[in-house]
Amino acid sequence: MSEASHDVPPPPSSKYGLSVVSLIVLGLVSGGVAAVALAARLEPPLLPVVTGGGLALGIYLALAPRIASQWERAVVLRLGKFVGLRGPGLFWIVPLLDRIVVWVDVRVRTTGFAAERTLTRDTVPVNVDAVLFWQVADAERAALGLENYEEAVAWAAQTALREVIGKTDLADMLAGRDVLDASMQKLIDERARAWGITVTSVEIRDVVIPQALEDAMSRRAQAEREKQARVILGDAEAEIAHSFSAAAGIYREDAIALQLRSLNLLYEGMKERGTLMIIPTTMADSMGASSYAGLAALAAQQVPHALDAKK
Repeated sequence: MSEASHDVPPPPSSKYGLSVVSLIVLGLVSGGVAAVALAARLEPPLLPVVTGGGLALGIYLALAPRIASQWERAVVLRLGKFVGLRGPGLFWIVPLLDRIVVWVDVRVRTTGFAAERTLTRDTVPVNVDAVLFWQVADAERAALGLENYEEAVAWAAQTALREVIGKTDLADMLAGRDVLDASMQKLIDERARAWGITVTSVEIRDVVIPQALEDAMSRRAQAEREKQARVILGDAEAEIAHSFSAAAGIYREDAIALQLRSLNLLYEGMKERGTLMIIPTTMADSMGASSYAGLAALAAQQVPHALDAKK
């Protein structure tokens, strides 16, 4: 629905009056008059008059029965004055005196509405599309109090949307649509309740912001993600450094633990076939060359067994 105009058709004021009941009434009345005229053996000059009068009476009475669907209510006026609501189901009116001015649909209905280039509280122009779910709770007030209650609901919804947008920042609008929906529903319901209309819910379908602002927000979000990734990486580095510092303190206090760790590292490095291990002289003197020789021999024995197992 465009902001410039609301092409909402007025509620239907008339329906096709004839029904199965009308045909039955027409047949019974006109047929009964004709049967009475024939039974009375009226003369030919009088017989057509009586038969025609019976047909006219049948047509008049056939206009009396009306049928309303389960979701319809008929607003009936008698000589211009409201006499009541009729329906659902079969009801009767006085032809020519009673008039059904409008048929009210009491089902839940939807109305789409929009606000184009509306400024938020932080002066950002946005285009917002929303949909309104509403229902006629009081058919008498809706039909007699408004010329076109559907159009009135549409205008009230659009006005409430513009008002809510003007009181909301763009960030809150993008992040908290549920809050906006609840605010608009409350505002529209307060206005429409006086017309006999209840607002069931309001849902924002889309919020369109300027392309330049959208690009800027995308770059900002990208920068925030990169910043967060670097913070996480720095925290991880700090934890690793702290662990290494704690391990160095343990090895400083316990020489045997340091030697066992060194042997384990050498063993892990010598398990691969064709590995050449260069050991500093100072390290070999401090740990003993015989330890490295035994470690190398052990690794040389395990490598063939590992290869045979793989085959």
